[in-house]
Amino acid sequence: MFSFAMRNALIALTTLAVAASAASSLSLEIAGPDQVQTVESLNVMATITNTGDEAIKILNDPRGPLSKLPTDTFTITDSTGAKPAFTGIKVKYVPKTAASIGAYTTLSPGESIKVSHNLGEAYNFTAPGAGAYDIQANNLFYIVKPDNSVSPIYADHASSHRAHISGKLAVTRPGAGALSKRASYTGCSSSQQSALVSAASAAQSYAASSLSYLKSHTSATTRYTTWFGTYTAARYSTVLSQYTKINSNTFSSFTFDCTCTDSGTYAYVYPDTFGHVYLCGAFWSAPTTGTDSKGGTIIHESSHFTSNGGTDDNAYGQSACKSLAKSNPDSAVDNADSHEYFSENNPSLA
Repeated sequence: MFSFAMRNALIALTTLAVAASAASSLSLEIAGPDQVQTVESLNVMATITNTGDEAIKILNDPRGPLSKLPTDTFTITDSTGAKPAFTGIKVKYVPKTAASIGAYTTLSPGESIKVSHNLGEAYNFTAPGAGAYDIQANNLFYIVKPDNSVSPIYADHASSHRAHISGKLAVTRPGAGALSKRASYTGCSSSQQSALVSAASAAQSYAASSLSYLKSHTSATTRYTTWFGTYTAARYSTVLSQYTKINSNTFSSFTFDCTCTDSGTYAYVYPDTFGHVYLCGAFWSAPTTGTDSKGGTIIHESSHFTSNGGTDDNAYGQSACKSLAKSNPDSAVDNADSHEYFSENNPSLA
């Protein structure tokens, strides 16, 4: 006789089997020319394929192959393991914001999308020199679930690519030039310029109050440890130095470029081009102050500038940044969003 327990066990196994068969999966393939005479022609094609059984929504994460923005998306090495210098952009991005505004790509089962990447826009091959390079893309993607939550998924690498690079090994990119006493704008409407005046003012207040707080709190506090982790004199000194430099910036003299059309990204900078900030779609719907604000975004981007300490993007969003502070304080001290949330201090921490 078929017992009640056996029936429940069978139902459980069937449920697991259905879940397994419907699991989301992706494959990632990189292709391109075998030889190039200049990095300006180093274009590779990333092909992302839904190899699962259900349609999936994949965030157009600027750090991944679905985005054309020149971020550090690729691992590139020669036969000795040497890598080109990354000279591309660092961005402000919040996955849950991108999910909420629909900044994702939907792929049906078996469907593929191809995205072209010009690697010369993001990497300088001068130091390692001409030669053969293996090129592999970041295979971490984020999918949007039916409840609008976001979860990571790693694509199977169907292939990497090898290319021999010679001739011109770096792209010449114009700098921002000397900053004037007043902000300059590229492609910004009058309303956008007005919003940026307020954002720059908010960022200036954030920078000043953050530095003042650090100077008056020279031991562990809830606010400090929440965003930067376990207090040590060395890490505190690093954060103090970063904010001292950021506070010395005059944000109202920055160059703001409003031509970015990436809807899910807030902003980005080239770290070596001080004072030039590119604003993207998500920036304009952000509040002037508060969590993930316009003012906070300017703090985030300013921390990326090499002359301000050159932070990286090790974690995005408040939850991930709090976890980073607990698990890896050294990375938190080097994380742009951690600086933004420390400055915004919302909700307020003592």
